[in-house]
Amino acid sequence: PRIPLAAHHVLRHQGGRQGLIMHDWTETFIAFIERNQEWLPLLMVVFAAAETTAFLSLLVPSTPVLIAAGALATTGAVSFWPLWAGAALGALIGSTFSYWLGRRYGTAILSMRPLKHHPELVSRTQAAFAKYGPATIVIGHFTTVLRPIVFLLAGMSGMTLGRFLVWNTLGCFTWAFVIPKLGQFGGDLIGWVWSLV
Repeated sequence: PRIPLAAHHVLRHQGGRQGLIMHDWTETFIAFIERNQEWLPLLMVVFAAAETTAFLSLLVPSTPVLIAAGALATTGAVSFWPLWAGAALGALIGSTFSYWLGRRYGTAILSMRPLKHHPELVSRTQAAFAKYGPATIVIGHFTTVLRPIVFLLAGMSGMTLGRFLVWNTLGCFTWAFVIPKLGQFGGDLIGWVWSLV
Protein backbone atom coordinates (compact mmCIF):
# COMPACT_ATOMS: atom_id res chain seq x y z
CA PRO A 1 0.00 0.00 0.00
CA ARG A 2 1.09 3.52 -0.77
CA ILE A 3 1.71 6.18 1.85
CA PRO A 4 -1.21 8.65 1.98
CA LEU A 5 -0.76 12.23 0.82
CA ALA A 6 -1.06 13.44 4.43
CA ALA A 7 2.23 11.74 5.26
CA HIS A 8 3.96 13.29 2.27
CA HIS A 9 2.68 16.79 3.01
CA VAL A 10 2.86 17.01 6.79
CA LEU A 11 5.16 20.02 6.61
CA ARG A 12 3.57 21.89 3.68
CA HIS A 13 2.47 24.71 6.00
CA GLN A 14 6.08 25.68 6.76
CA GLY A 15 7.63 28.18 4.40
CA GLY A 16 11.12 29.15 3.44
CA ARG A 17 14.34 27.17 3.59
CA GLN A 18 13.55 25.44 6.89
CA GLY A 19 10.28 24.13 5.49
CA LEU A 20 12.02 22.74 2.40
CA ILE A 21 14.74 21.06 4.45
CA MET A 22 12.20 19.50 6.82
CA HIS A 23 10.00 18.47 3.89
CA ASP A 24 12.98 16.74 2.21
CA TRP A 25 13.92 15.12 5.51
CA THR A 26 10.36 13.86 6.00
CA GLU A 27 10.26 12.52 2.43
CA THR A 28 13.49 10.59 3.13
CA PHE A 29 12.04 9.21 6.36
CA ILE A 30 8.82 8.08 4.66
CA ALA A 31 10.78 6.40 1.85
CA PHE A 32 12.84 4.55 4.48
CA ILE A 33 9.67 3.41 6.25
CA GLU A 34 8.15 2.20 2.97
CA ARG A 35 11.14 -0.13 2.60
CA ASN A 36 11.60 -1.05 6.29
CA GLN A 37 8.19 -1.03 7.98
CA GLU A 38 9.30 -3.42 10.71
CA TRP A 39 11.55 -0.66 12.12
CA LEU A 40 8.70 1.81 12.64
CA PRO A 41 7.87 0.99 16.29
CA LEU A 42 11.54 1.28 17.28
CA LEU A 43 11.84 4.54 15.37
CA MET A 44 8.82 5.84 17.28
CA VAL A 45 10.70 5.10 20.53
CA VAL A 46 13.74 7.04 19.28
CA PHE A 47 11.85 10.05 17.92
CA ALA A 48 9.48 10.31 20.89
CA ALA A 49 12.42 10.10 23.31
CA ALA A 50 14.16 12.89 21.38
CA GLU A 51 10.97 14.97 21.39
CA THR A 52 10.70 14.81 25.18
CA THR A 53 14.37 15.05 26.14
CA ALA A 54 15.66 18.44 27.24
CA PHE A 55 17.81 20.11 24.58
CA LEU A 56 17.07 17.45 21.92
CA SER A 57 13.45 18.58 21.64
CA LEU A 58 14.75 21.89 20.28
CA LEU A 59 16.77 20.15 17.55
CA VAL A 60 14.89 17.05 16.38
CA PRO A 61 11.67 17.49 14.33
CA SER A 62 9.86 14.56 15.94
CA THR A 63 6.26 15.78 15.89
CA PRO A 64 6.05 15.80 12.07
CA VAL A 65 7.53 12.29 12.03
CA LEU A 66 4.92 11.06 14.51
CA ILE A 67 2.13 12.66 12.48
CA ALA A 68 3.50 11.13 9.26
CA ALA A 69 3.68 7.72 10.96
CA GLY A 70 0.04 8.09 11.96
CA ALA A 71 -0.83 8.87 8.36
CA LEU A 72 1.06 5.73 7.36
CA ALA A 73 -1.26 3.72 9.61
CA THR A 74 -4.20 4.96 7.50
CA THR A 75 -3.08 2.76 4.61
CA GLY A 76 -3.11 -0.35 6.78
CA ALA A 77 0.57 -0.86 5.95
CA VAL A 78 1.35 -0.68 9.66
CA SER A 79 -0.77 -1.12 12.74
CA PHE A 80 -1.48 1.95 14.85
CA TRP A 81 -1.02 0.23 18.22
CA PRO A 82 2.70 -0.64 17.89
CA LEU A 83 3.28 2.99 16.85
CA TRP A 84 1.40 4.16 19.93
CA ALA A 85 3.31 1.81 22.23
CA GLY A 86 6.67 2.88 20.75
CA ALA A 87 5.84 6.58 21.01
CA ALA A 88 4.54 6.21 24.59
CA LEU A 89 7.65 4.30 25.67
CA GLY A 90 9.96 6.81 23.99
CA ALA A 91 8.15 9.76 25.56
CA LEU A 92 8.38 8.10 28.98
CA ILE A 93 12.13 7.52 28.53
CA GLY A 94 12.91 11.05 27.32
CA SER A 95 10.78 12.95 29.81
CA THR A 96 11.90 10.85 32.78
CA PHE A 97 15.53 11.36 31.79
CA SER A 98 14.88 15.12 31.63
CA TYR A 99 13.26 14.98 35.08
CA TRP A 100 16.38 13.20 36.37
CA LEU A 101 18.63 15.87 34.81
CA GLY A 102 16.64 18.59 36.55
CA ARG A 103 16.68 16.73 39.86
CA ARG A 104 20.39 15.91 39.62
CA TYR A 105 21.82 19.19 38.30
CA GLY A 106 19.20 21.70 39.46
CA THR A 107 19.36 25.28 38.30
CA ALA A 108 22.93 24.85 36.98
CA ILE A 109 21.40 23.29 33.89
CA LEU A 110 19.54 26.52 33.13
CA SER A 111 22.85 28.31 32.59
CA MET A 112 23.80 25.90 29.80
CA ARG A 113 23.19 26.46 26.12
CA PRO A 114 20.63 26.56 24.56
CA LEU A 115 18.49 27.26 27.65
CA LYS A 116 20.54 30.22 28.83
CA HIS A 117 19.58 31.97 25.58
CA HIS A 118 15.85 31.32 26.14
CA PRO A 119 14.92 32.60 29.61
CA GLU A 120 11.37 33.08 28.37
CA LEU A 121 10.97 29.28 28.28
CA VAL A 122 11.80 29.11 31.98
CA SER A 123 9.44 31.93 32.94
CA ARG A 124 6.55 30.56 30.84
CA THR A 125 7.00 27.09 32.31
CA GLN A 126 7.20 28.43 35.88
CA ALA A 127 4.01 30.42 35.25
CA ALA A 128 2.29 27.29 33.94
CA PHE A 129 3.34 25.31 37.04
CA ALA A 130 2.03 28.12 39.27
CA LYS A 131 -1.30 28.13 37.44
CA TYR A 132 -1.91 24.43 36.68
CA GLY A 133 0.32 22.57 39.16
CA PRO A 134 1.45 19.08 38.15
CA ALA A 135 -1.06 19.01 35.28
CA THR A 136 1.56 21.19 33.54
CA ILE A 137 3.47 17.97 32.91
CA VAL A 138 0.59 16.63 30.80
CA ILE A 139 0.15 19.99 29.04
CA GLY A 140 3.91 20.14 28.42
CA HIS A 141 3.77 17.09 26.18
CA PHE A 142 1.52 18.99 23.78
CA THR A 143 3.14 22.43 23.71
CA THR A 144 6.40 23.26 21.99
CA VAL A 145 6.87 26.24 24.31
CA LEU A 146 6.88 24.11 27.49
CA ARG A 147 8.22 20.77 26.26
CA PRO A 148 11.95 21.62 26.21
CA ILE A 149 11.95 22.55 29.91
CA VAL A 150 8.83 21.33 31.71
CA PHE A 151 10.31 17.98 32.72
CA LEU A 152 13.55 19.63 33.87
CA LEU A 153 11.65 22.07 36.07
CA ALA A 154 9.58 19.24 37.53
CA GLY A 155 12.83 17.64 38.66
CA MET A 156 14.26 20.93 39.92
CA SER A 157 11.12 21.71 41.89
CA GLY A 158 11.62 18.75 44.21
CA MET A 159 8.51 16.96 42.92
CA THR A 160 8.72 13.33 44.03
CA LEU A 161 9.46 10.74 41.37
CA GLY A 162 6.21 8.93 42.13
CA ARG A 163 4.09 12.05 41.63
CA PHE A 164 6.00 12.93 38.48
CA LEU A 165 5.53 9.43 37.04
CA VAL A 166 1.76 9.50 37.62
CA TRP A 167 1.31 12.77 35.73
CA ASN A 168 4.00 12.00 33.18
CA THR A 169 2.66 8.54 32.31
CA LEU A 170 -0.77 10.06 31.72
CA GLY A 171 0.84 12.70 29.49
CA CYS A 172 3.00 10.20 27.60
CA PHE A 173 0.16 7.80 26.82
CA THR A 174 -2.22 10.59 25.80
CA TRP A 175 0.35 12.43 23.67
CA ALA A 176 1.48 9.20 21.97
CA PHE A 177 -2.13 8.51 21.02
CA VAL A 178 -3.21 11.99 19.92
CA ILE A 179 -0.24 13.11 17.80
CA PRO A 180 -0.10 10.06 15.46
CA LYS A 181 -3.92 10.03 15.37
CA LEU A 182 -3.79 13.53 13.87
CA GLY A 183 -1.82 12.06 10.97
CA GLN A 184 -4.17 9.10 10.72
CA PHE A 185 -7.18 11.41 10.70
CA GLY A 186 -5.54 13.60 8.05
CA GLY A 187 -4.80 10.53 5.92
CA ASP A 188 -8.40 9.33 6.26
CA LEU A 189 -9.72 12.79 5.35
CA ILE A 190 -7.50 13.07 2.27
CA GLY A 191 -8.45 9.53 1.22
CA TRP A 192 -12.13 10.43 1.54
CA VAL A 193 -11.68 13.60 -0.52
CA TRP A 194 -9.83 11.63 -3.23
CA SER A 195 -12.66 9.09 -3.30
CA LEU A 196 -15.07 11.90 -4.19
CA VAL A 197 -12.98 13.07 -7.15
